[in-house]
Amino acid sequence: MTTFPKLLLDHAARRPDAPALREKAFGVWQTLSWVQLATLVQELALGLAAAGLKRGEHLVVIGENRPRLYASMLAAQALGAVPVPLYQDAAAGEFVFPINNAEIAFAVVEDQEQVDKLLELREQCPQLTRIWFDDPRGLRHYVEPVLASLDALIEQGRAGSGEVFAAKVAAGQPGDVAALFFTSGTTGNPKGVIHTHASLIDRAQAGQRFDKLTEREEVLAYLPPAWIGQNIFSFAQWLACGYVVNCPESASTVSIDLKEIGPTYYFAPPRVFEGLLTTVMIRMEDASAIKRWLFDRCMTLARRVGPRLMDRQPVGALDRLAYALGDVLIYGPLRNTLGFSRVRVAYTAGEAIGPDLFSFYRAIGINLKQLYGSTETAVFVCLQPDHEARADTVGVPIDGVEIKLTDSGEVLVRSAGLLKGYYKNEAATLEVLGADGWYRTGDAGFLTPGGHLKIIDRAKDVGRLMGGLFDGAMFAPKYVENKLKFFPHIKEAVCFGDGREKVCAFINIDFEAVGNWAERRNLPYAGYTDLAQRAEVYQLMLECVEKVNADLAQDELLAGSQISRFLVLHKELDADDGELTRTRKVRRGAVQEKYSVLIDALYDGKVSQYIETQVTFEDGRTSMISADLRIMDARTFPAVKGQAA
Repeated sequence: MTTFPKLLLDHAARRPDAPALREKAFGVWQTLSWVQLATLVQELALGLAAAGLKRGEHLVVIGENRPRLYASMLAAQALGAVPVPLYQDAAAGEFVFPINNAEIAFAVVEDQEQVDKLLELREQCPQLTRIWFDDPRGLRHYVEPVLASLDALIEQGRAGSGEVFAAKVAAGQPGDVAALFFTSGTTGNPKGVIHTHASLIDRAQAGQRFDKLTEREEVLAYLPPAWIGQNIFSFAQWLACGYVVNCPESASTVSIDLKEIGPTYYFAPPRVFEGLLTTVMIRMEDASAIKRWLFDRCMTLARRVGPRLMDRQPVGALDRLAYALGDVLIYGPLRNTLGFSRVRVAYTAGEAIGPDLFSFYRAIGINLKQLYGSTETAVFVCLQPDHEARADTVGVPIDGVEIKLTDSGEVLVRSAGLLKGYYKNEAATLEVLGADGWYRTGDAGFLTPGGHLKIIDRAKDVGRLMGGLFDGAMFAPKYVENKLKFFPHIKEAVCFGDGREKVCAFINIDFEAVGNWAERRNLPYAGYTDLAQRAEVYQLMLECVEKVNADLAQDELLAGSQISRFLVLHKELDADDGELTRTRKVRRGAVQEKYSVLIDALYDGKVSQYIETQVTFEDGRTSMISADLRIMDARTFPAVKGQAA
């Protein structure tokens, strides 16, 4: 058992010149070795200590994935302080609760944007007395006593004693708090999840053993560091394994940087894989007829043969030969174009992934698997073995994890990676963490005969229909929404039906995919709202909805969840408007309250409904948009008796 700063010093002693971090700046990859990183962490830690950061206090860290922000987190941990990463794309007002809740006085941020947000909060967060920034662009003329550069902090730390730093690191214990992660807050204020060095390192090492990770792995860190999913892959496992973490130049260059690095270990939520596939399919539509024919023929073969090869199942000699030829002509170049030519292990999590999407990546030779976990469980609960990857399961419990199900089907987890508790929220801690060590996940699911876990929905969201043809039938909104989002033209969906006689839905189109679809049919449109309300787009959505209904009818338990009526929203659901969390989970309560007039129209049998909605721009400005939304009925199908998913 150890701590993250001790792992850092161990790597620096054993492999001083090996690369620890890379950052792309001005188009050139800059490498930081383990010994250089250890020196940087020491200087930052001594600088923070001189500024007054003490053991047990909190340091907020806000920004993209940047080496000096990672070093700042390690510096805080070396002093026994606790880093608190927050989402860099959050509005300033979203920082108020976590900063005040954790009584944060010190902040390390990336750039001018984050500095401006924190300076805006001085009256609401008077205890925030020091802000250090990494990127000085745009800050030259700021005259603020609370503000200083990380360079100045490092310079101050250079005057400190290395012996003092070593003593601080040695004093750290595995049971010390390592980080405070705030949840997405789908139903109210976010909760601060307390994790110790022991809990995070235990799960990081369990994942390392499961996938046989080594220091030779390459990882691209491009998701928000405040999300524990990114944090576990690019911080906890990075220090546990000693592999290289690569920080892209910016969000707009991620796809280019992905190809240049060629990661061997990759993690992304389903929406990222959906976006990559959508881009591929749009480009193929622009290709010549012979290339489209070759792509279609090769992909037909790949879908039949590829997953069987990945799962080490018997494949005929002719199919193997044809697949090898397809690998030279299509699959290999496609993997290279996506940046996945060197991927050995790829994971997706956070949402259900469509079976067609999942099989596409495995068909072209990418070892894409699913995992199950949460902020409270330090991510790694269930992982899929290499040759047992399935679209409809989330894997088997890994080393150190116990799982059991309640009578109502809720999944309970016990492991060494569980949270210590919610910060300053004993009541919420007692709700989810029993005295016997079992954590209530809030997810409804079941175990297959092969030991794989299947997740149906959030337990609190599973309801029942009342009245009508399917009176008393189970309603699982997330299950239905995920089926809708499996279609490339649908970006988001929200279903309603608990306590009602039928299910209705809001749909967000995928603007890029539907826009390309419309252009190929010479359908003019002026923007998102105009495109979303076109009759042709509604017909396209109707086809998707009715395919989902036909699929649901095959499951006797969920046949009642078929969608009877739907509308296409005039705007995308957005985190800045309070409709999604920063991890893009739907805030159901907020959506129901904000769009109650549309829900009433769906259930009152109206054929259209006018609505005005306030939207928030990235710079904080607001505006009103309005539209007269069409409402469409969808065909439902009789349940097939005796069938269940």
